[in-house]
Amino acid sequence: MLRRNERGFTLVELMIVVIIVGILAAVAIPMYQGATERAKASEAVAALGTIRGAMRVYYAEHGSYANASFTDGAQVTNGSVLDVSDNDLLGRYFSTDCYTFNGAPTDSTFSIECLGSASSAPNASEVSAITRYINQAGDITNS
Repeated sequence: MLRRNERGFTLVELMIVVIIVGILAAVAIPMYQGATERAKASEAVAALGTIRGAMRVYYAEHGSYANASFTDGAQVTNGSVLDVSDNDLLGRYFSTDCYTFNGAPTDSTFSIECLGSASSAPNASEVSAITRYINQAGDITNS
């Protein structure tokens, strides 16, 4: 014989809790993955800002972004024209190999690409799908 004052959860109450936890997990996991990707990409964004600063210094000194070393696909450290070294661009996820000119710069414009799949950094496999661009105005875009 069951007593009326026994305590415990019914099967329906437990099922509702499981459903709520499942819904929360379904929402939280994609948000977490997006946040980790943005955090990893922030390393590339910081390095792109460094490169943009070096390009602005170059422009101030020469009156143009155009240079024989700044060709489409060339690494930004190519020819040591910019005041950016390989060590300045080496990070946990991205390496110097990632940062290249995207098209040949003109007198007043440039675009630099950071391609995660080109990285040889220690944790490069975690950023292989990340690509970021920066132009002379400082606009950072994803692909």
